Amino acid sequence: MRHPMASTHPAPHPAPRLPRAARTRFAWAAAALLATASLTGCGQDSAPPHAATATAETETQTEFNENGVTVRLSVADWKSDAGTLVATFTPDEAGFHLYSTALPAEGVEGVGRPTEVRPVGSVATAGEMTVDKPVKSITVPGVRAAVPVYPDGPVTVTLPIRATAPGEAKVLIGYASCSTTEGCTIPVADRAVSLRTGEHGLSFGTS
Repeated sequence: MRHPMASTHPAPHPAPRLPRAARTRFAWAAAALLATASLTGCGQDSAPPHAATATAETETQTEFNENGVTVRLSVADWKSDAGTLVATFTPDEAGFHLYSTALPAEGVEGVGRPTEVRPVGSVATAGEMTVDKPVKSITVPGVRAAVPVYPDGPVTVTLPIRATAPGEAKVLIGYASCSTTEGCTIPVADRAVSLRTGEHGLSFGTS
């Protein structure tokens, strides 16, 4: 099942799927290396062709689809030089979950990839990140410790942000989706979405 918002974009190709054994420590390590080596520029075709500007009265948004997940980004309540960044992660297929934002970058015993929303450049974090779903723990074959994940389906991350200066910025996105029965998709790390701050507000650019 794919996110309804994806209907205005070309239908995403089936996500590259790792076999069920990918939930083991070895397969996750191999997947992370593959993602780092070959996926830096993936998913760019789905970026909107024009930038949209966020002001005190409007909300701007963009989205992309990569490796089995549609990510929608928006900026709400932008006033002066501050606002709220909202990122919704929606797995394309039912039965897939995302990992906790609190998961270590290297996962648990090499398993998992944290859900990450990180501004860099002329935009900085201005408060605590919140998530609209509770964390639950699951067990993964070959891993002794429990792994923290969100329930299957979409997850929305909210982060207060502020502009530190006019200029270029990026939001770095990371995640991985997994199913306990279907295996895992290849993780996404530091997928950059462009932002620009200036006297007329904040805007998303092409990613």
